[in-house]
Amino acid sequence: MTFIDFKKLLLDAEISLPKFSKLIKVSEKNIQSYKQKGEVPNTIAVIVTCFASMHKEGMDFRLIIEALELQAKVKKGAGFAKKKKPTTTS
Repeated sequence: MTFIDFKKLLLDAEISLPKFSKLIKVSEKNIQSYKQKGEVPNTIAVIVTCFASMHKEGMDFRLIIEALELQAKVKKGAGFAKKKKPTTTS
């Protein structure tokens, strides 16, 4: 799915990009990066298509997604985290 088609489906679902990213717990920057690539991944395409269809049928997809209690992924790895010093016992 092209990024343009993705944006059209967001309009059909009556949800903004920031609200969409917050709802599915994905960084808005990650989703915006697909604009340069021109396409969105299949999973994002499926989600937005379902949201637009559910909205058209009068279903409140927001309540359904919020009930899942999704958790945002936290980046782990490189950084400037403080390293723990080994404790010595005397």
